[in-house]
Amino acid sequence: MISVVIPSFNEEENIFEAAKAISAVLAGSEYELIFVDDGSTDGTWEKISEASADPHIRGLRFSRNFGKESAIRAGLEAASGDAAVVIDCDLQHPPQVIPEMIEKWKNGAKVVEGKKSARGSKGSSYSVFAAAFNSVMTRATGFDMSGASDFMLLDRDAVKAVLSYGENGSFFRALAQYVGFESDKVYYDVAERERGSGKWTFFKLVSYAVKNIASFTSAPLLLGLALGTPVIAAAVVLFILKWCKVPLGSFSAGVITLMLIGGLILVTLGVAGYYLSRIYDEIKRRPKYIISADTKERK
Repeated sequence: MISVVIPSFNEEENIFEAAKAISAVLAGSEYELIFVDDGSTDGTWEKISEASADPHIRGLRFSRNFGKESAIRAGLEAASGDAAVVIDCDLQHPPQVIPEMIEKWKNGAKVVEGKKSARGSKGSSYSVFAAAFNSVMTRATGFDMSGASDFMLLDRDAVKAVLSYGENGSFFRALAQYVGFESDKVYYDVAERERGSGKWTFFKLVSYAVKNIASFTSAPLLLGLALGTPVIAAAVVLFILKWCKVPLGSFSAGVITLMLIGGLILVTLGVAGYYLSRIYDEIKRRPKYIISADTKERK
């Protein structure tokens, strides 16, 4: 049995189309579709409730917006299949790729990643930002995150392993690789969004990137060490130049050094403060999400 987890936020125009397209590629096999309404403010839940008249479809509704990572986790926890596929509701992840994922799973892969071979009509600034983020995550995690996405298939064992990590600030696409099961890849072109509008603004993407980098690596905490070494070297050079009576313009070596050190201190304090805020959020042990409605309970 295949479970398909579909995080949905303000996607009322795509619910029926997603259900139809995904059901079509899984026709003839045992499957379930789990739509997770991540606190939508439009008619998404009403559409999910309608669609759940189909016995293959189940809907979960959050009490408010908890974010995509929480929606993925809720769907995986509700999934009862031998494998689970995570796919976006807007169909920019092409459902036609799912059978290829299933075939690779049947051949032994416990994690099948969907890798982007083309990003569709995304702007160049978005592509540059995404490439930079994936490069940082590749270095931080030691896994190849180029072209990575949340579109992937996980075997039941891999699902259990991912869910065993209890932190609130999880990063699904990295955790799926971190658990270490045998994996394979499929490549796809990002489809154009036909209905509705994208939910990711530039600032949301930046916030998402910073949060996930901090949740999966402590490397930024070493920023002070990385910046401190050249600052000290620069200070030594400036003092030597000053001692040799080399003209330094209107700035003395002391002033320049203080400026460099002051900037370094502010940067490292900011990074440390951000990690402390994340630690504070974790130790509160608040629930990762709250389900206010479940269509399965009404049947």
